Amino acid sequence: MTSPGRPPTPEDLVAHYGLEPIPREGGLFRRTWAGPERADGRPEGSAIVALLTADDYSALHRLPSDEVWHFYLGDPLELLLLAPDGTSRTAVLGPDVLGGQQVQLTVPARTWMGARVTPGGAWTFFGCTMAPGFTYGDYEHGDAADLTARYPDRADRITELCRP
Repeated sequence: MTSPGRPPTPEDLVAHYGLEPIPREGGLFRRTWAGPERADGRPEGSAIVALLTADDYSALHRLPSDEVWHFYLGDPLELLLLAPDGTSRTAVLGPDVLGGQQVQLTVPARTWMGARVTPGGAWTFFGCTMAPGFTYGDYEHGDAADLTARYPDRADRITELCRP
């Protein structure tokens, strides 16, 4: 565990939160909140904390609802966002808000998203919230061939952020 004045290490965060692997997507996580169940069986909302290290990534995926990403600790996190209208952009979660990084970013519903620690970084600790809440049935895993055909200008990054 950390001592006073020392920032936590990734190992400290794994132990403190009991982080476990995120199925298919990559990284480690722990659900920290789920709201009351709705009539359709989904929670009203949900929140997670997550950890990515430089040797892992969040694979391209999309969800049917907006998802808000929050930066907490560590190095900046680079997100590739592929919009339903065929446009794409890169956003960076991190502490340098005056330098263009964001501490909070909303990814619109049905947007393909994938993330990795920025080059030269070691790890990032972040969170995600959704309303209505996340269920595994919502998760759609990205296919490299389909996505590179749709977003050819981002083919290299798509390939880096896809898992079979």
